[in-house]
Formats: sequence, structure tokens, C-alpha cells
Amino acid sequence: MRRLALPDDVLLTVEKPQRYIGGEYNSYNKDFDAFPVRVVFCFPDVYEIGTANLGMQIIYEQFNRRNDAMCDRVYNPWPDCADKMRERSIPLFAVESQRPVKNFDFLLITLSYELCYTNVLELLDLAGIPLFSKERSSDDPIVIGGGACAVNPEPIAPFFDVFYIGEAETEYDHMVEVYKDCLEKKLSREDTLRRLAKIPGLYVPRFYDVRYNEDGTIASFGPNDPEVPKTIRRQAVREMDGTLPYPLNPIVPFDRGFMDRATLEVMRGCIRGCRFCQAGVIYRPTRNRNLEFLKKAAVEMLRSSGYDEVNLSSLATSDYSDLKELLEFLVPYCEARHINIGIPSLRIDSFSLDVMGRIQDVKKSSLTFAPEAGTQRLRNVINKGLTEEEILSGAAEAFRGGWTRVKLYFMLGQPFETDEDVRGIPELSNKIAAVYYDTIPKEERKGQKVQVQASTSFFVPKPFTPFQWAVMCRPEEFLRRAMLVKDTMRTMLNWKSLQYHYHEEDQTELEGLLARGDRRVAEVVLRAWQKGARFDAWSEQLRYDLWLEAMEECGVTYDFYNYRQRSLTEILPWDFIDAGVSKGFLRREWERASRAEVTPNCREKCAGCGSASYGGGVCYNGREARS
Repeated sequence: MRRLALPDDVLLTVEKPQRYIGGEYNSYNKDFDAFPVRVVFCFPDVYEIGTANLGMQIIYEQFNRRNDAMCDRVYNPWPDCADKMRERSIPLFAVESQRPVKNFDFLLITLSYELCYTNVLELLDLAGIPLFSKERSSDDPIVIGGGACAVNPEPIAPFFDVFYIGEAETEYDHMVEVYKDCLEKKLSREDTLRRLAKIPGLYVPRFYDVRYNEDGTIASFGPNDPEVPKTIRRQAVREMDGTLPYPLNPIVPFDRGFMDRATLEVMRGCIRGCRFCQAGVIYRPTRNRNLEFLKKAAVEMLRSSGYDEVNLSSLATSDYSDLKELLEFLVPYCEARHINIGIPSLRIDSFSLDVMGRIQDVKKSSLTFAPEAGTQRLRNVINKGLTEEEILSGAAEAFRGGWTRVKLYFMLGQPFETDEDVRGIPELSNKIAAVYYDTIPKEERKGQKVQVQASTSFFVPKPFTPFQWAVMCRPEEFLRRAMLVKDTMRTMLNWKSLQYHYHEEDQTELEGLLARGDRRVAEVVLRAWQKGARFDAWSEQLRYDLWLEAMEECGVTYDFYNYRQRSLTEILPWDFIDAGVSKGFLRREWERASRAEVTPNCREKCAGCGSASYGGGVCYNGREARS
């Protein structure tokens, strides 16, 4: 029987003790001492959120299918447990083996959102691993960062030994082979990192230096070692076939609040090219998963997990080429077994609504649309590719199909936005409500009113998007625009059918700093954590005052990182990374945005972004149609 790292008297006093005991159904539970390479994978947030992450499960499967490696998992303890671990001098441990994280060869940390950065320092400290890469010895694991935020690793570069830029399926197996060779040759930690730095997609910050101009912009960035590459190429698999690792036996977590379904990734990437969307760029090119693989995977995942729902996951599921055929298989299979089918990211069209009608027995859930902007001009600016006519006709189809609740997602503060665009949000919401009353006869409503809920997030410019040079709004301007939406909403004819919610401006401002920061921001992250900042993505945990104190002490300002217009010729902190799209393409898209010009989606016409260099996906499928 396993010995748990936390004694009973601690487990009985912390919130949700199931977060820390491991042994879930379908977990691997490999013998720690039986393998030459030991990997522990960390999602730097609580257990419930981490277990829902598909990327983590894919990498967990990838390492554990090897016969020379084992992979365990670790998540950030909630503050109540972290405090008790420090009181008892209990080091951070992996959930399956219950072994200290410090004893593993590799600590892989996925960086899915910027507001987890202080959690990274928290988990390193709890594990007894020096916070700075330069202070670690051969007794410490090699700390590797990956995930979406790794495309700008500089704000946390000093805390990591390596960053993996791109999709894990391509080079992690290569990394294990190189590491085993380094062990056999008894190379030093420095020489091992130098070997790893030569693997495509792996960035080792210590081998690169940055210099700054007097105005604070970057003067130069490059290697300080002739053996490492000047540019790091983002890695991407060519085709999503059945040979890639996939969790056909997914871990069934003890706390199922966030992950109570099997997740079936139907495609990777997006053809749409929304100019604010980082994921739509860094996961190019769009690649479909093989239809026959998905059919078999769905059956196997549902059988092995006992889940009563399967979620078809992607950035834009309705763009999956074989969605109709997949549903023709899944709907009767799931109906016979009382299994629900979840399909997020559907577009507003008759096909999508027909799909929703088939998979929902009782149409009580709300329908979600994401217009992102209230006016057609601004939708053209952001390249949303969605017209008002399509939105209203889609809403009419939905109301005829029995839906009476609609959620609308918008963004405030996007480049070139005017007050007219802001007022367009409640105006569009009102038009959608009016469509309900115009479409559904009074005698068929049965006294039921339509509910239209509009939500706005605040725009944050992200690296490797056409808006990476943009100025962010200040918090007071974000709030002014939110109040303009709210006040205009009250003047609408159908205001009783409308609701409005907006997000926190403090978190948005902080996210902007961390998203486009350089290495000087790392000192701010450290100071904020030392003052007590952690779990910053949780509104109730965020201590924004601590971040402001840390920024003042470090001489870092929002004015420089968030509120200035960057020159198109400026060296950006992430320019040393080749993400597969050219900077020239991003500049062209920025200029097209300024003219409110729409760029066709990737299936209609190739825009020459550069991702065809990966040799697969939408760039090659049906190529003759775009030549």
C-alpha cells in the first residue's frame, strides 16, 4: 500500500483532500525506481483545473507509453495545504508516487495563462528547488516550461532551465534519448542543457543575452554560445493521424466539477484568422484528426472512463471537415447509451443549429454566440468573418428550434474601436431580442420571454497576433466603455430581456504586462510572489496591491509595457521565436485592420502567412483549389 506524503491529520483539515492522494482510475502508477528517466508534469493551478487539461493528459500518455520512462503529475496545493506543508516541512510531491518533486529528472510546467506565473514560483519553493536556473545543481530536476504562454517566455525566463516551444508530440521523445545519452556520458548540468538547446523547439535562456536601448526598448537579443541556434522554431505535427499519443484511457479525477466528460480533440488550429486571437496563430496550420481514429477513440474513451458525456473539442468545431460524418456515428451510439454530446465553438448557421437540436434532448441550455464586436465595421477590423445578417438569421433559426436563452460574448478596447462600436453591443443585443418576438408568434411563446445575456471581456494584445503592437486601454477607459454599454442597454426597447456582465479590469491590466513583458518583468513576478501573490487568476485570491508595490520597487511601469504604441520595426521580446507565421504577414494584417479589410479564411484563399512550411494540414489539403 502506498504511503501518502500528507499525514491523516493534515488531510482531514484541508479543503478537498482528494486533490493530494492520487490513485485515480486510469492513472498509470508506474514504479518510480524502475525507470531511468522520471518526469513529473505540473499544471500550476489546483487539481480540478489541471486534470481537465487535455494537453497535460496527452503528454502524460506520451511519456508513460515509453518503456524507459515514467511520468507522474503535480498541481499547486491550495493555500491552506501549502501553509501546512511549510509548517511540517513536507516538500511538494507528485500525486501518483507521492515522491518529492525534487527527486525527478524533469519537471514540466505547462503555462496556459499568464496569471499562473506566481504559482510557478510557489511550487518551486514548496519543492525545495532553487527559483533561479543559475542556482540549480545536478541534484535538481531540469525545469521545462511549455504551453501557449511559452511563445513569450521572457517574463519568467530566469526561473526555467528550458522552454519547449510548440506541440509536445514532436520532440519530447528526442529529448529523452538525448538526456539518456548525457546520463551515460556523465555530462555536467551545463553541458546537458547545451545538448538540449540543439533540439528543435527547445530554448535555454541562459545561452541568450539581451541588451536594451536608453529608452527601454530592446537593442539586441542573441546567443552567447556559438553552439545554440539564433532562432527557435515552434514545433508542430504535420498531420493529426492515429499514431500520435492520445489518452484513450483518460484519468477519471476524484473531483469531477471541472472535468466530467471525455474530451475528443477533433482538430488543431483554426482557419478563421481573427486578429486578436493568439491560439489561432500559434496552432497553425489547421489540421483535422482522422475520422476513423475519432470514432474508435470516442468509443474507447467512453468505455474506459464511464463518462456520460463526450466533448468535441477544438478552436472552431464547426470547421472540422468531417463533423457531419462523425456525428452520424456518434449520435445513435450515444443516444442508445444515454451519453451526452458537447460541441463548443459552433458557428451561427443552420447546420450548427441542426446539430445542436439533435444532441440536446431538452432545449433548456442557452445558446452561445461570439460576435466579439457590436458593429460590422469593427468585426471587419478584427477579421471576425461574421455579418449581422448571419447573426440575426442564426438567432431566428435558434428561436424556431426552441431556444429562448442566448449568451453573447464581446470584447471591449480592441484596436480602432469607437464609442459607436461600443454602443453597438447593446444595439445588437436588442436586435436579437427583437428577432425572438418577431419570429415566434405570441400564442407559441407560452408566456416565455427571451433572455439575451451580453458579456464583455477587456482586450489584451498578445504576441504573434496582428495586434501585438497595439496600445491597451487604461482601466478607467475600460470601465468607461463598460458603463457606456450598461447605460445604453437601459435605453433599448427590449431592455427587460437584456442582461450585461463585464470582467475585472485589474486582472486584464496585469495580464497585459505579463503577456508582452521582457526579462525585466521577471523581477516583478518574484517580488510579487515574495509579498504573497499567488493564484492571481482567481478573483478572490488576487492581491493587486502587491503587484503595484512590486512594480514600483522594480521601476517597471504599465506606461511602457501596456500603454505605448510599439513601432512596427521595434525588436519585440519574442522575435527570436519563429512561430510559423512571418512578421511581414502580421504587419500586413495590422495594416488591413486599420482599413477594416477582411482577409478570407484559409480554406477560401491562402494569405501567405508562412505556416505552409510545416508541410501539412489545410495548407496542403485541397491545395489545387487555392492555386
